[in-house]
Amino acid sequence: MKKIIIFVLAIIAVVGYLGMFQMNELEQGVVIRMGDPVREITKPGLKFKVPFIDNIVKFDKRLLEYDSAPKEIITKDKKNIVIDNYARWQIVDPLLFLQTVHNEVGAQSRLDDIIYSELRERIGRHDLTDIVSNGRDKITSESTMASNIAAEKFGINIVDIRIKRADLPQENETNVYQRMKTERAQQAKKYRAEGQEQAMTIRSSANKERTVILAEAYKQAKIIRGQGDAKAIQIYADAYNQNKEFYKFTRTLDAYKKILKGSGKNKLILSSESELWKYLGGE
Repeated sequence: MKKIIIFVLAIIAVVGYLGMFQMNELEQGVVIRMGDPVREITKPGLKFKVPFIDNIVKFDKRLLEYDSAPKEIITKDKKNIVIDNYARWQIVDPLLFLQTVHNEVGAQSRLDDIIYSELRERIGRHDLTDIVSNGRDKITSESTMASNIAAEKFGINIVDIRIKRADLPQENETNVYQRMKTERAQQAKKYRAEGQEQAMTIRSSANKERTVILAEAYKQAKIIRGQGDAKAIQIYADAYNQNKEFYKFTRTLDAYKKILKGSGKNKLILSSESELWKYLGGE
């Protein structure tokens, strides 16, 4: 009898051991009994199942990453653009997830259809320049909201969609580059023309100001020269009135300097009645 009790207890212990399993904080799962899901497990800890009958399907509880291959999409202005995008998603309903997409591979396939469809629709509402410059945030935000609604029926929550790269198809790059080059050349030509116009305006203003300044300076020079000549005449007049003979003598000496200036080879013929001869020995 004692052996039977020990045997029963051993069987109970083995069954109990086989019926226990551990779920950590990074996992969630579904208990499958005879091929049908019976309950889902979302909290960590020690759990129990029916040995040999129940199976556990576990799923990752963390954020997962979806990274699609680059795809070509047509914009609103009928331009082709190659979009390379990725998304972060999470399994929020493991039972629904198992029943609809079964596993992560099936989920990736569904996400590829959903996200590509939403991105294509949003990008089709924008011009190429908006997408390349500053329209990506709006596109990704709207695509995330719409994709998340579509993914709820699969037990999936899409946290974020982002565009990694937005490139032109290889065959269009050369044409776009040439068009951009032409536009920049036209813009540069316009700037140069405006610069030349401003330069001509500045030069004309400077020349006008220069003419005015020179005229004013010439006027001042004439006034000063006239004042100087008047002062000189006054000084000569005063000197002449003080001593007429001495003034006459000094003026004659100044005349000698100017007449006799040179190398000394010039000849001077004077009349005996000339005033210049008077101071050279004439009487």
